[in-house]
Amino acid sequence: MNLNKEEKSWAMYDWANSAYSMTVTTTILPLYFKMLTDAANINKATSTAYWGYANSIATLVVALLAPILGTIADYRGYKKKFFVTFFLIGIISTSLLAIPTQNAWFILLVIYLLTVVGFSGANIFYDAFLVDVTSEDRMDRVSTMGYALGYIGSTIPFIICMIIVILAQFNKIPMSVYTASKISFIITAIWWGIFTIPMIKNVNQKYFIEPEKNPISASFRRIINTFKDIKKHKPLFIFLLAYFFYIDGVDTIIKMSTSYGADLGISATSLLIILLLTQFVAFPFAILYGRLSEKYSTKTMLYVAIAVYTGICIYAYFLKTAVDFWILAMLVGTSQGGIQALSRSYFGKLVPKESSNEFFGFYNIFGKFAAIMGPFLVGLVAQLTGKTNNGVFSVIILFIIGGILLKKVPN
Repeated sequence: MNLNKEEKSWAMYDWANSAYSMTVTTTILPLYFKMLTDAANINKATSTAYWGYANSIATLVVALLAPILGTIADYRGYKKKFFVTFFLIGIISTSLLAIPTQNAWFILLVIYLLTVVGFSGANIFYDAFLVDVTSEDRMDRVSTMGYALGYIGSTIPFIICMIIVILAQFNKIPMSVYTASKISFIITAIWWGIFTIPMIKNVNQKYFIEPEKNPISASFRRIINTFKDIKKHKPLFIFLLAYFFYIDGVDTIIKMSTSYGADLGISATSLLIILLLTQFVAFPFAILYGRLSEKYSTKTMLYVAIAVYTGICIYAYFLKTAVDFWILAMLVGTSQGGIQALSRSYFGKLVPKESSNEFFGFYNIFGKFAAIMGPFLVGLVAQLTGKTNNGVFSVIILFIIGGILLKKVPN
């Protein structure tokens, strides 16, 4: 399927911001954080718990802001302003990750919180722009193409960053692994910034509500009226409840996977290589999910992805070797893009277009509040039992509940 200029520019933002997801959320920053906590003599299970708690706090902030900002952004001219504001918070704070010294693991966590707020906040409006750039019959393809581009786009700066870190680790270049990690954060911010330009330049708000005198108070009234009229949007809110649970499981596995691998004793170099290859696996499978959704329906393919993730949780419990982690990572790669992209497009088809920001605000608040529960659950169970695999296994309940609720969404 050929994408038009607006669709390509929109999809390119996945290419841009996925560098952050790969380097900061999933790989180099978690490993860097582990190095700092190890130097501070903090045990592995406790440091994993701190990482989970930090993710929970950051997503709570975004979750509280999402519905309010989303509702205000439905007014003419507001959507792009909010998008650009949070995008700038994201790239600036990502650059600031290079500042903390080796002993400042707590300061690193605080700056990481800001990066999550910027990244997640910008995504609220990016997701909502989907209804502005394409038609309903093209949403699955465009959404999955965005994720597919993200997987490939993230690998380019990541390979550069990984080479720098590995060369530093083996003393092939005159810098420490700490310094190499900091350079990686700068590279990520630059990549994210440059490839967001097409989105800012070519994508505009087409569906909107005319501004009112007091937009903030009017936005609160609109949120209240939406909940009062919840029966009118019943399928949409049932889907959101299902999404709340199963996407929590997905986000948790993505965010906690590197910490889990490190706790199993897998080297930083092996983790980086494994997660890089996962991106290459995810690219074709994201496109495949989009095409299969046209044949078997979007909802059916969401069930397939939930089933795969349920199996991943079971397999993760028995993980012992690096080979096991390789297999687990490849399984994650087959479905993580598909479930995220099809959830976004499925929801996009359900929402009223002129109120897309309001409803995508709810979409993100359900996603963000869910992302508080999962990492907290993993962190708590890991800390109480002293075993990270118990924490990861506990995530299975989220996929089971999500699958049961999704069945109740009308086709």
